[in-house]
Amino acid sequence: RIRPQLSKEKIEGCHICTSVTPGEPQVLLGKDKAFTYDFVFDLDTWQEQIYTTCVGKLIEGCFEGYNATVLAYGQTGAGKTYTMGTGFDLNISEEEQGIIPRAISHLFSGIEERKRVAQSQGRAAPEFKVSAQFLELYNEEILDLFDSARDPDVRHRKSNIKIHEDASGSIYTTGVTSRLINSQDELIQCLKQGALSRTTASTQMNVQSSRSHAIFTIHLCQMRVCARPDKLLLPTTEYETLTAKFHFVDLAGSERLKRTGATGERAKEGISINCGLLALGNVISALGDQSKKVVHVPYRDSKLTRLLQDSLGGNSQTIMIACVSPSDRDFMETLNTLKYANRARNIKNKVVVNQDKTSQQISALRAEIARLQMELMEYKAGKRVIGEDGSEGYSDLFRENAMLQKENSTLRMRVKAMQEAIDAINSRVTHLMSQEANLMLARAGDGNEAIGTLIQNYIREIEELRTKLLESESMNESLRRSLSRVSTRAPYSMGSSPGSSLAGLCSPAAPVDTEASDVLRRAKQDLERLKKKERRQRRKSGCEEEDGREDEDEDSGSEDSLVDSDSDAEEKAVNFQADLADLTCEIEIKQKLIDELENSQRRLQTLKHQYEEKLILLQNKIRDTQLERDRVLQNLSTMECYTEEKANKIKADYEKRLKEMNRDLQKLQAAQKEHARLLKNQSRYERELRKLQAEVTEMKKAKVALMKQMREEQQRRRLAETKRNREIAQLKKEQRRQEFQIRALESQKRQQEIVLRRKTQEVRRRMDASSAPGQPEPNWGMLLGKHGFPGVAQPVAHVSLLPFGCRKKFPKKGTSQTFSKAARLKWQSLERRIFDIVMQRMTIVNLEADMERLIKKREELTLLQEALRGKRSKLQAENPKGLQELNEEIEVLGANIDYINDSISDCQATIMQIEETKEELDSTDTSVVISSCSLAEARLLLDNFLKASIDKGLQVAQKEAQIRLLEGRLRQTDMTGSSQNHAILDALREKAESHPELQALIHNVQQDRCSDVLGSDGGALWHCHVVEDAWYEAALVLPCPRDCVCSVVPSTHPPPCLFFLSHARGVINPVGGTKNARTAPLQCVSMAEGHTKPVLCLDATDELLFTGSKDRSCKMWNLVTGQEIASLKGHPNNVVSIKYCSHTGLVFTVSTSYIKVWDIRDSARCIRTLTSSGQVISGDACAGTSTRTVTSVQGEHQINQIALNPTGTMLYAATGNSVRIWELSRLQPIGKLSGHIGPVMCLTVNQTASNHDLVVTGSKDHYIKVFEIAEGMVGNIGPTHNFEPPHYDGIECLAIQGDILFSGSRDNGIKKWDLEQQELIQQIPNAHKDWVCALAFIPGRPMVLSACRGGMIKVWNVDTFTPVGEIKGHDSPINAICTNSKHIFTASSDCRVKLWNYVPGLTPCLPRRVLAIKGRATSLP
Repeated sequence: RIRPQLSKEKIEGCHICTSVTPGEPQVLLGKDKAFTYDFVFDLDTWQEQIYTTCVGKLIEGCFEGYNATVLAYGQTGAGKTYTMGTGFDLNISEEEQGIIPRAISHLFSGIEERKRVAQSQGRAAPEFKVSAQFLELYNEEILDLFDSARDPDVRHRKSNIKIHEDASGSIYTTGVTSRLINSQDELIQCLKQGALSRTTASTQMNVQSSRSHAIFTIHLCQMRVCARPDKLLLPTTEYETLTAKFHFVDLAGSERLKRTGATGERAKEGISINCGLLALGNVISALGDQSKKVVHVPYRDSKLTRLLQDSLGGNSQTIMIACVSPSDRDFMETLNTLKYANRARNIKNKVVVNQDKTSQQISALRAEIARLQMELMEYKAGKRVIGEDGSEGYSDLFRENAMLQKENSTLRMRVKAMQEAIDAINSRVTHLMSQEANLMLARAGDGNEAIGTLIQNYIREIEELRTKLLESESMNESLRRSLSRVSTRAPYSMGSSPGSSLAGLCSPAAPVDTEASDVLRRAKQDLERLKKKERRQRRKSGCEEEDGREDEDEDSGSEDSLVDSDSDAEEKAVNFQADLADLTCEIEIKQKLIDELENSQRRLQTLKHQYEEKLILLQNKIRDTQLERDRVLQNLSTMECYTEEKANKIKADYEKRLKEMNRDLQKLQAAQKEHARLLKNQSRYERELRKLQAEVTEMKKAKVALMKQMREEQQRRRLAETKRNREIAQLKKEQRRQEFQIRALESQKRQQEIVLRRKTQEVRRRMDASSAPGQPEPNWGMLLGKHGFPGVAQPVAHVSLLPFGCRKKFPKKGTSQTFSKAARLKWQSLERRIFDIVMQRMTIVNLEADMERLIKKREELTLLQEALRGKRSKLQAENPKGLQELNEEIEVLGANIDYINDSISDCQATIMQIEETKEELDSTDTSVVISSCSLAEARLLLDNFLKASIDKGLQVAQKEAQIRLLEGRLRQTDMTGSSQNHAILDALREKAESHPELQALIHNVQQDRCSDVLGSDGGALWHCHVVEDAWYEAALVLPCPRDCVCSVVPSTHPPPCLFFLSHARGVINPVGGTKNARTAPLQCVSMAEGHTKPVLCLDATDELLFTGSKDRSCKMWNLVTGQEIASLKGHPNNVVSIKYCSHTGLVFTVSTSYIKVWDIRDSARCIRTLTSSGQVISGDACAGTSTRTVTSVQGEHQINQIALNPTGTMLYAATGNSVRIWELSRLQPIGKLSGHIGPVMCLTVNQTASNHDLVVTGSKDHYIKVFEIAEGMVGNIGPTHNFEPPHYDGIECLAIQGDILFSGSRDNGIKKWDLEQQELIQQIPNAHKDWVCALAFIPGRPMVLSACRGGMIKVWNVDTFTPVGEIKGHDSPINAICTNSKHIFTASSDCRVKLWNYVPGLTPCLPRRVLAIKGRATSLP
């Protein structure tokens, strides 16, 4: 849930950094970082919508016996308490009620509804029992908010509440007050009472901040009538008991102490809150991160996670509401909250119904009854059957039905596809035939469109009729075949039903005999064929076994025989497989034949019983009829009305019935005879059946023997292959051992050659030294000690020298070296990962600091802007004349606020990029490396970690000791300086009586409380001892800053500020005259050597020279002594620009995207690192880079040049196509100059008459732009002027003096511009034969110098722009020129810096053609 912005945030100008994707549960942070959840609620979401969407269904689940939890998480002040509804503000409306009051109302309305429904349905109403608990977790102590006897002021006393776990794993507490609730109002009152007892306090981020975690729990116990299935008719009414608990968790907000400003007790509370939330985060990570496969979940790390164990991964329906702030001021907190919730979304809970044991047993019995009823129905339907061995399974009919249904669906799909194909073919045929008919008609001349259409319709109808005819014929054929099958199967249908037995008697028994004899004959033929094949197979297998024994006795050594044996074995295996398949198929056929014969026997037995029963029945019937006839005749003879006619009629009737019965009897007797004959054949069938069964048994034995033979053959092949692989591995091992011995011998030979070469060189050097005149005798003691003689001092050497002829025993490289290499690689990967994590965190911390600084600056500017607007509204009514200045100031403040907002957005985007990179790095986690370590490797890694920890701890201790020492020195220096300042002021007061100006100056100093007494630049006092004699000249290495009071102190020890003189390596050597020294305008007097690669930049004062080179170092030279003072190292790549600020004593060096700030007043150390993106890093950010870094960090740009303004208060850095402005008093970025479309290659700074900085920039886009920066201007600043016409190529150098500007370009030309008139005065298109790389003015003279990539230096007259002279300065390209009051310095790619003097009085050379072109400067808005 994203809360709305607060009024304070709107007043302070905070922007919204979150947005919601319409129609999707997705929230966007920043510009493009998306997070997806189950639900997302934007700023304008009402409380009711949140409740109905998320929580309402959980209350309904409680009535069914499911536990539920609602968890509110977020930073402090994000709206958790408001969302949960535990604040209970008196002025709150019903629409703004939170989740808990709404859930209580829903709970009791649900209870009433269920009671009413039960009564309307005539059932017993359910009974409900509701109880509540309210716990507070304050400083890891569980407090009962319902405990009326508890003193709310005594919160640090240990609580008696205990947490326990029952046998089923559920969590419960003891010692907690549980209140029985009868109504909704009573529960609301309890909630209010507990909420008022909660611990709250005020912080800078929230006026009423919760200082504890609160858990409000509702227990619901329900007894209701069991819901029974319709099939179970139970006589009695059964009840079930359901229980559920609903946790409402209002977590205290995660907070940072620097944001909340908490101290003392509030700080302890914040630490405790963060500890609990950290434990909760670890539990969420363990449960939600499926890639780590975590076994242990740390529930016991905190009481909060222990209380919520059921809610996290347990038996509960849990919803987590992540409350976030939309303001960019809380960007990092919002990002962390969203990541926290994203991990929690992966947790899967296992929810079950909470029933008592009786209800659970009843439910289990019901489920068992339903399952048994289903199985019984399946048995009745024939789906399930019981086999002969008692095992259950599905019947063949069911499987066959399923198979037929599957086949039927497949055939339907095929029929459909074939019908579509037939339709397409018919349409194609119709179309082709109609085309053919139309062509024939067209040739005859009778064709028209109507006839063609008619023909096409006739053809289509003919094709359809033809298709139907084919279908009818196909169906007729299939019916005819089925009819023939039915007619042939008719003899087998005897005995299928009792009604058809008499009809079967009329059919002759010959077809049955014929069919049975045919089946037996085919079976005998198949058996004979199988017996023959089995005999052949046995003979063949016997021969192969004998061959196998002979082959085993022989020694197979050659590779060809192995290949042949493999092919033979493969052929045997193929033959075995084929024989096995044939045997299996034949066995299945015989088994089916036996089953058929057994079935026929069973049918014969059934027929026999039926015939016998019917014969007996008919015989009894005949006997009964005869007896009835005799009885009737006897009765008739005794009757009085006896007539002959009646007797004859009755006699005829009975005779007719007797004839019919006799016919039936004859038929049955014939059938009995036939059956007797079949019974005779049955003995023959039984013999055949026993014979077939015996043959099947033999075939199964043969199959088993064949499979055994195949297994033995496979075992022999496997053993042979294993033996062969072992021999190959042995040969490879022997080969590797020989190769290793060869490499060891080669290494030993190289080592001996190196030792011999060094001994030879050393002996030769000693002999040369001893033969040279005036040289002392060689130190034979050192030589002897070096060669290993005892008792002689031996210097440390990296390579041990052995006596000639002795072999050095090299240790065997085995498993230990392989292990150490693997462990070393793992340690290196872990070390790189740790370094990456540290750098990422450091970058994020710096970005957060920049964001906080920018946000504070924006708040200040917003308040100032509001004040100016209020002032403007007053002036509109009083004095409308001064509105223009106020409007301009308000517009400037608005532009500055927009620039700050852009900078904040850039910081946010950079943080998001780093987070994405962090996620990619997390995919290759260190746990994978650690889990793959063996025990020995783990020990080695642990040793390395211990060593690294000890080293880091030692470094930290040393740094802390240095800091304490420096702080002590600083305090001592302050005390000394203060006492000396007082002494100087006292001395000056004595002399001020005769100097009124000095007296006024002292008075001003006392008023301003600063010691602005000495130095032309007016700095504060800084005490510095300058010694006499030999150290006096060395003191000029570091000139006293503007705030230095110099006192000459005699001393024999070097001063502290010159401690690095002992490290001098480079030297400035004087240079003799050259050939054209008399005619050249410049004369080389000295040369500085010491760099190992080309010198790219330089800067100079009258006493110091600073040079930067491609060797990634800067050197500082003393121009008085001609020595190198110090070397500033540790740059990631080439040093492309260097500047020295004489006002602060700081040196700025540029390499890639970093500007290093060096303090050379006390020691040459890097105090800050500035980046191109505007970050400030304390110390040296590149100290860990030992190798050259070519590419820049993501989000950074190459810095090409820097420049200082004349007052030393601003630093301008050309970064990409813009120039970033740094304020040196705070070392913070305040704006940037933009307008170029190409990279800015050079820039220079001057000061206007109104003391504004005038920055001139030259770019690769061929243009020169001028920026005027007034005091207080910040933000994004555009150019004031854009000089035209541009150069034909990129600008390489600029030089400015007064209102005159010179520009040199890659087009070999130089242009002269007038800054005041903003126009081009003169230009020389081909001033040099190569790129013009450097320009500089000669101090005190109207001369300008230019140098090119060819090494030429030319001198030009500034006023007339005519050449004065030229000289070949270097054989390599000249990269930079600078000057001081005495010398001109040129830096070249020949690794040297030359010092030149200007030779005055020379006649200028003949003026070359000068193009005086009047250009114009376009004024930009």
